[in-house]
Amino acid sequence: MADAVRWPARLALDARREGTATRVHARHDGPLRLLKTLYPESDAVAHAVLVHPPGGLVGGDRLDIAIDVQPGAHLLVTTPAATRFYRSVAGEAAQVVQARVGEGARLEWVPQETLAYPACVARNEVKLSLAPGASLFATEVLGLGLPAAAQPFDLGRVLQHLEIEGQWLDRGWLDAADKALLDGPCGLAGRRVLGTLVYAQTTPLADAETLLADGRELLADQPLSGATHLAGSRGSVLLVRVVGDEVEAVTVALRRVRALWRERLWALPASDPRIWAT
Repeated sequence: MADAVRWPARLALDARREGTATRVHARHDGPLRLLKTLYPESDAVAHAVLVHPPGGLVGGDRLDIAIDVQPGAHLLVTTPAATRFYRSVAGEAAQVVQARVGEGARLEWVPQETLAYPACVARNEVKLSLAPGASLFATEVLGLGLPAAAQPFDLGRVLQHLEIEGQWLDRGWLDAADKALLDGPCGLAGRRVLGTLVYAQTTPLADAETLLADGRELLADQPLSGATHLAGSRGSVLLVRVVGDEVEAVTVALRRVRALWRERLWALPASDPRIWAT
């Protein structure tokens, strides 16, 4: 029997191209809001900052985020702080993101890290779809437990689901009881931070090998990292994975590669969301 939703929240973002500008319209229900929309680059690129005032999720909570990027628009979505899945005493907590990126549009899903507290039961899902000519960046950094507070991830489980429809799917449970996955050489190798960066477009990628080589050079200080290119009939995907001990180090590594690829692929300068500096 499914667990009852105790504190649901829904947020819908609609990004539209109006002249040369991207304008964002939001609708919400419950404690999940669009805090502000910023334009640090130009009116063409909207930076949407999402906030969840309760500060985290416990068992029974559910956040639903729907994003619709209309043709020609460019939307970057981020958060001012980490998403926290606290210890669960009432079933599963879930955050589910679904985004559609229209023809010729761009989406950047770049939230702050996700922290899985000991004894949490969590589901973190991101499902993205691209129309012809669309492209996107998506990042996810997951930290298991609170090592700085001497609280290891010794109980609990997290479902990580990151999907680009028809192009790539990464889905699996990270369970504290699964020592082969958490500590084995083919898993996290004793580390407790997992970072993922994905770039996807619906057309072939001509300079994939150069992008990979330059990206790997930026990951040289991360011994457990890698970058690869996936090509298929639905388009191209560039993928970076980093496993480490510290959230900050993994986050910085992914941001370096994203900045490089953003400049090369979109001819846009590296522009971190302003909220990250506050």
